[in-house]
This record gives sequence, structure tokens and C-alpha cells, in this order.
Amino acid sequence: MKTSSRALLAAFAVAAAVDLVSLLAGAELGHQIAKPLLMPLLAAYAVTLGAPRLLTAALLLGWGGDVLLLSDADWAFLAGMGSFAAGHVCYLVLFGRRRTSPALGALYAAALVGTVALLWPDLPAELRIPVAGYSLLLTAMAYRSSALGLLAGLGGALFLLSDTLIATGVAEWPQLPAPDFWVMLTYIAAQYLLTAGALRAMYGERRTTV
Repeated sequence: MKTSSRALLAAFAVAAAVDLVSLLAGAELGHQIAKPLLMPLLAAYAVTLGAPRLLTAALLLGWGGDVLLLSDADWAFLAGMGSFAAGHVCYLVLFGRRRTSPALGALYAAALVGTVALLWPDLPAELRIPVAGYSLLLTAMAYRSSALGLLAGLGGALFLLSDTLIATGVAEWPQLPAPDFWVMLTYIAAQYLLTAGALRAMYGERRTTV
């Protein structure tokens, strides 16, 4: 791996650690500074390893969603969801037509229907359709990510878990202690594993590390 790649990956790890520690400590300023750095650093790392444009685009659209979700405004939530949705489309195109397990697809479909059905009554009326549509796209991405192997498949599953945690917060369900920490922990891991899995599937282990 190139020296520049190692440096960028290390910077991403530092930003992730600062963000997560800030969330646990209740240091909002640390979170506000570290969160917007995460996806640009991960995208830059991927670019140094020859990442395809669709992977870079997916990560940068995730950055757009990250920045927008720093605001509590309703419009920012919807815009952020739209940015993430566009990123999922990039991932889906990147995954192509590689074969995936029908049984896994059935499990994801059942999870989608069950989750939306349970959340629906508790979501604000104006968010029900957008959340359901986004959930369909996210679940499709999570399922199709397994086409690139175990790393990417785990990343897709964690992305689904992270956004489900957000949705339960919007629905005002009981939350884990430090809920934002768990959202960001699963999200950061998801994006890294999707990146590592995609790079490994395309270039093999010699040019990438986990």
C-alpha cells in the first residue's frame, strides 16, 4: 500500500476516534468538527488505491448526508436522506449484476417489511412515505452488497442497522444509552467495510488492507 494511502487511512481512523469519543463525552464541538472529515478522508484513501468513480461518488454523497444531518431542521433531514439515497444508487450500480443469495434476499425483504410496518404508526405523517422509500433502496443496497464478498456484505448490513437506529429515534422509540454513538459507530464501520470490500473485490488483497 502507498505511503499516502496509509496516511489517509490513519487520518480517517483518528477522525473516527475523535468523533466517537466526543459523542460518548457529550462534546458536541468535537463531533461537529470530526464528522464532516470522515467521508472525504475515506474517499481520498480509496482514490489513492484506484477506486472506481462510483465508489468515490457514494462516499462523497454520504459526506453530503453527514453534513446535512448535523442540522436539526426538517428540510435538512430530508435533504440528507436524499443525499444518502443517491449514494445507495451509486453503490447498487457499482455492485452490478453479480450473483447474490436468494435466501439472503428473502431475509432482507422480511426485515424491510417488518421494520417499516412497526415504525409506520410512530413516524411523523410527512416522513412515512420518504422513510419507506428510502428503506427500500437502503435494503436493496445492503442485500446487493453481499455480491462483493463478506466485507462489503457486512458493511451493507451495518449501514442498514445504522439507519434503522436513526429511524427508531425519529419514531421516538426507547433508545440505547448514547444513541448517536451507536449510530455513528455502525455507520463508520459500514462505509469503511463497503470501501474495503469493493476495493478487494476489484483489485485483490495485495493493494488493500482491512
